[in-house]
Amino acid sequence: MHQTTVLSHSDAMRILNIIRQELERENKGAAVAVVDAHGELLAFLRTDGCRLPSINIAINKAYTAARERTPSKSLGEASASRGFPMTNFGELRYVTWGGGVPITLRGDVIGAVGVSGLPEEEDMRLAKIGADAL
Repeated sequence: MHQTTVLSHSDAMRILNIIRQELERENKGAAVAVVDAHGELLAFLRTDGCRLPSINIAINKAYTAARERTPSKSLGEASASRGFPMTNFGELRYVTWGGGVPITLRGDVIGAVGVSGLPEEEDMRLAKIGADAL
C-alpha cells in the first residue's frame, strides 16, 4: 500500500492568499492557479487588471508543473535544448514559459502553482513564493 499526502482546499487558499497579498501590495493584476498532484484545479484567483488570456495560461502552467514534476520553464528549456518539440508529448495543455512551479513535501510533488499575466520573471517569483508557502 502506498500512502500519499494531498493538498487540501485550505492549503490551496493559503497559497492564493499569499500571492494575492503580494499582487495587491504591488498593485498588479495576474491569474493564479493551484492544482493537485495530477494537475487538476483546486483553487483559482484573477486579480483586478489581469488580462483574460492569463486565466488559461496560469491554469496550464500549474498543470504542466504538476504533471511533469518540474517548473514549466525548466521543461521548456529542456525541450528546446534537445530540439524536441513540446507537441511530441501529445499534451496540448503543456506550457513552457516560466510561472509554473511544483509544490513539494518531503521530496514528493503534491501539487503546483501557476501564475500568469506579468513578465515571466515576476510570474516565476510569485509562483515560487506560493509553492514555498507550505
